[in-house]
Amino acid sequence: MKLEEFQNPDDLTRASDEELTELAENLRRVIIQTVSENGGHLASNLGVVELTIALLKAFDLEEDRILFDVGHQCYPFKLLTGRKDRFSTLRQWQGISGFPRADESPYDLFSSGHASSALSAALGLARARDLQHGSGHVVAVVGDGALTGGMCYEALNDAGSSKTRLILILNDNGMSISGNVGALSQYLTFLRTSKGWIHTKKTIGRMLQGLPIGGEWLYRHFSNFKDHIRNIFVHDTFFSSLGFRYFGPIDGHNIRAMTRILNRAKQLDEPVMIHAMTQKGRGYAPAEDHPDRFHGIVPFYVENGEPKQASQASEFGPTAAQYLLHGAETDPRLTVVTAAMTEGTGFGVFQSRFPDRLFDVGITEEHAVTMAAGLAKGGMKPVVAIYDTFLQRGFDQLVEDIGLQDLPVVFLLDRAGLSASDGATHHGVFGLSYLAPIPNFEIFCPATVSEMLKVLEYALKQEHPVAIRYPKQELVCQTRTDDPADVHRWQTVIGGRDCVIIAAGSALQLGEKAVERLKQWNVDCGLVHAGCIKPLDRDALHAVSAQNIPYYTLEEHSLIGGFGSQVAAWCVEHDVRPPARLFGIPDRFIAHGDREALLKDAGLDAGTIAEAIQKDLKRKTV
Repeated sequence: MKLEEFQNPDDLTRASDEELTELAENLRRVIIQTVSENGGHLASNLGVVELTIALLKAFDLEEDRILFDVGHQCYPFKLLTGRKDRFSTLRQWQGISGFPRADESPYDLFSSGHASSALSAALGLARARDLQHGSGHVVAVVGDGALTGGMCYEALNDAGSSKTRLILILNDNGMSISGNVGALSQYLTFLRTSKGWIHTKKTIGRMLQGLPIGGEWLYRHFSNFKDHIRNIFVHDTFFSSLGFRYFGPIDGHNIRAMTRILNRAKQLDEPVMIHAMTQKGRGYAPAEDHPDRFHGIVPFYVENGEPKQASQASEFGPTAAQYLLHGAETDPRLTVVTAAMTEGTGFGVFQSRFPDRLFDVGITEEHAVTMAAGLAKGGMKPVVAIYDTFLQRGFDQLVEDIGLQDLPVVFLLDRAGLSASDGATHHGVFGLSYLAPIPNFEIFCPATVSEMLKVLEYALKQEHPVAIRYPKQELVCQTRTDDPADVHRWQTVIGGRDCVIIAAGSALQLGEKAVERLKQWNVDCGLVHAGCIKPLDRDALHAVSAQNIPYYTLEEHSLIGGFGSQVAAWCVEHDVRPPARLFGIPDRFIAHGDREALLKDAGLDAGTIAEAIQKDLKRKTV
């Protein structure tokens, strides 16, 4: 069956094995082609093609509910649920999202983008069904990496102890973004590599295929039967002890076997766990060989998997990693903690050199924060490298275990600001809102890589927590030529007679462009770079206010609880003239798309900022 011939999931129930195999090949071809042009999550989606076909073949989406944890593996599902004609718009401005989005399709039942939430949501849906005397099935598809998250264990324990009817599919590809870690990963490895089962399966298979008459027929029937005898050789205790009926390991690329086991699970009135083994990157050799590199990928050449355009901008994370690598050579106390983001934050090189001093704890941000607190209490110098949007999952730990105890932990928050094509779940626009209220924290937003290194040098010498927020890549500014000797002091980078913009961190480039646009309209606007957000540079605020010209704050962050609101609150409290206007992310979630489109949508492009300031100045002169 060709994808263009596919109309709706009902077609799958009538298709032959050969047609389903052809459909799987078509799905992979479209996914590879689209991601090569738009970028996106490739390896994980290639690994769940057959699993997705089996899901849609076994379940009725009009009555049953399917949830994908994280959403890295939702592309085949989108293609098969009415979005194949729009799939070319994947991750583009006003196109379809790279993650499940409830406002995009009724089949995307639950919006997701962060890990470990699907099972809890599925349990809620199952209980809602039971309370309303419904009959549909609820299915949660969870990756083995996401299953390292503590929230999954809470849901497993709750679902198993209550015996609520639901189906958990463990998509086990042996690898999360930075490789799976911990006891659960080792346990899953034990299950899928049980010597007794593998040896018996291979021996019987070879024997049957070697029969001169009827061997192939018998082998096919053995393949269908072998999952029923698996439990003779593979004994699960972990999931069954939690109250789940365990089936597996099952070949997740065998559509017939997966459909059969799903239909069997539907007959059971209890929580069921199906352990499906899949191969990340399946069907595309470069992704099979390097699944980590093809997890999240920029546009690339299909022929060889190489990026179409290499970035020329400096990256904050790898630069910070190199700096800490040199520091660790002489300071044995220096350690790094990350949560399944070793490569994403640029710390692979540190792990290679000091594998015993980099702790990748898996998708467990809460644990990462408190474990770092323990390291600090034990006399080490921990640096937590994590994405800004993911650290928000550890807010209580930041308050209770870091701030309250005033522990010297350095937080390197990557991907601060708009995250372009990944969309609402991945924009790092709430970091200041949740960090600034915590006592004892200092917060910095460097605009350049060199400034970040000076702040990092300062932070490592402190006896209290320090957070450093930065975007993935340096946004090149034309006017910034030096970094402050005192990291707490703001810098006037452009003088102005008519007004002033105070730009926080990476917003310096936005401010520079707005100043240039205002210059074309004969408005002489100054520009101040605020690299230190907490504490505020009170001397600089007094100096700007004393000029008796309008001044404005600018940030790539939520206006509520952001830099501008902190400046305004301080000015009111200390009887200092407040900003004339605050520029930042409005009180709504920002979609996905290219950076320029997102800035314009948020009112942070140079034209919108300059026009608003010009109108404000005209009103003040009337």
